Amino acid sequence: MDVEQSVETTVSALGAAIGEPARARILFCLADGHARTSTELAIVAEVSPSTASMHLARLKEQRLVTMIAQGKHHYYKLGGPAVATVLEALTVFAGESQHKFVPNTPSRLRAARTCYDHMAGHLAVSLHDRFLKLEWLATGDAGDNNYGLTVAGVEAFSQLGIDIEATRKLRRRFACACVDWSERRPHIGGALGAALLKVALKRNWVVQDLDCRALKLTRGGRREMSARFGIPY
Repeated sequence: MDVEQSVETTVSALGAAIGEPARARILFCLADGHARTSTELAIVAEVSPSTASMHLARLKEQRLVTMIAQGKHHYYKLGGPAVATVLEALTVFAGESQHKFVPNTPSRLRAARTCYDHMAGHLAVSLHDRFLKLEWLATGDAGDNNYGLTVAGVEAFSQLGIDIEATRKLRRRFACACVDWSERRPHIGGALGAALLKVALKRNWVVQDLDCRALKLTRGGRREMSARFGIPY
């Protein structure tokens, strides 16, 4: 009986968190899988930034959203696939469709570019997602944006020519989810991300523009993305 009451109480708290109109707008905005800042979510929720912060704290408390701190920016995303499933079911029941995230980044920068010393853009996000699907990356606890490597991941990245042990010893994070500012989804940052960019440049998978951060995927790079990683280009 106590368990049933506990479940009922939890469901009630979740329903109250989702049921407030501003918080519902925030959650459905994040349901497309893209992270956003509190300022952006305040606009979506049609509330002040301070009120949005309170709503986000409530959603975070109920584990409906998680926050990723990246430099001076804080990005929010859904708390996980289960939250997305619930929102999708509610959307179907309500008979409404949600607007999709549409980036306004120049196309060549959105396709591929550097982010400090690692790759960013659609290409980098695609690689990140593929590495997770191949189970090369080991994820931490919920809300932890650091990655480790599985046994398969160590072997795969070593075959690319990355010295895993030397990369681990660098005085920086080994690998982390870095929110991509055009895609608003993670790419791989940290020492592993930097090593991966070096491999891509050395093997001529990408070439860097002389006057900006844009990276151009070469014909050989397109073949490698498809044959080696299963990413169609």
